[in-house]
Amino acid sequence: MKTYMAGNEDIEKRWFVIDANGKTVGRLATKIATLLRGKGKPQFTAHADNGDFVIVLNAEKVNFTGKKWSQKRYYWYTGYPGGLRSITAEQLLKKKPEDIITKAVWGLLPKSKWQKRLITRLKVYRGNEHPHESQKPELLEL
Repeated sequence: MKTYMAGNEDIEKRWFVIDANGKTVGRLATKIATLLRGKGKPQFTAHADNGDFVIVLNAEKVNFTGKKWSQKRYYWYTGYPGGLRSITAEQLLKKKPEDIITKAVWGLLPKSKWQKRLITRLKVYRGNEHPHESQKPELLEL
């Protein structure tokens, strides 16, 4: 018996639409990361590109549990001495709500050459509209 390994010709890429309205960020991010990697497919192969495309709508209406809106901080470094900056989740929601979901999914993806490639398949929009109608995305209920 031979071990099955999916090749590029065996993999079918699909598009999914997820409505983030009222969803918890962490639980939503795990579902998205699973779809991006293709781990839910029966022909999943770790070293092959099995993942699907994911469109997330209503990013401004996501939820956190507990006091994370005021206590959770996102950090970045400017490259200058003393340049460590941070922002709370509440401030980031007002400024760029798409980044909350993108950063959560980024942390769940494998830290390898696939991480940058997989995150490009994630399309996050703050409202209810998206420009990907020609790909005929399927609505996915979580």
